[in-house]
Amino acid sequence: MYIYGKNVALEYLDNNKKIYKAFIQDNFNDNNILNKIKNKNIKVEVLSKFDMDKKVGGLHQGIVLEVEDYKYATLDDIIDGKDNLIVMLDHIEDPHNFGAIIRSCEAAGVNGIIIPNVRSVSVNSTVMKTSVGTAEKMKIVQVTNLNSTIKILKDNGYWIFGTDMVGQDYTKLDYRGKTCIICGNEGDGMSKLVKENCDFIASIPMKGEVNSLNASVATAIIIFEAIKNR
Repeated sequence: MYIYGKNVALEYLDNNKKIYKAFIQDNFNDNNILNKIKNKNIKVEVLSKFDMDKKVGGLHQGIVLEVEDYKYATLDDIIDGKDNLIVMLDHIEDPHNFGAIIRSCEAAGVNGIIIPNVRSVSVNSTVMKTSVGTAEKMKIVQVTNLNSTIKILKDNGYWIFGTDMVGQDYTKLDYRGKTCIICGNEGDGMSKLVKENCDFIASIPMKGEVNSLNASVATAIIIFEAIKNR
């Protein structure tokens, strides 16, 4: 997997992550990053901006690292704990949304994120860039079926909070104890069965002309409300 951008590169270089190779733009002059690469004896290839752009197709800031693929956690890794807070994403497709959600979850101290392994964005280069490398600090679990996973969570004492435009005011709900907050797909929201399996539906009141929020923004608002409530 390729990761790119100065902040993400520094995250990897400072935390002894496995790095196979560094690709550097021919005019790259960040001596901090260059010295770290040199000190770790990482193989370097110097490329033109054109070739760098072709390699990752993103705002690489002159630095691309080839690293090992992201290692997903298991459900058992995240469900234990008296007051765990877990976030489940119901087929989020935009890697920028996913990366922003990961960053919010890491900042809030969320114990883990659950995503489906089909029809959903996975941890890729864009997600790593948008999360500013925090995906490496977050336990992310891929599961085959969200509804089966919800049942497992309930069997382990979790309350399931879905998010939707129509529901209870998110500030009036009690998020204490084992909690799972579900964020729906950018266009369609939560699937019908997932919604039916929720214990509560949290809604953010809209007072302006816009009737909905970006998925990552809405998720962050409710996560931090839950943290405050707990």
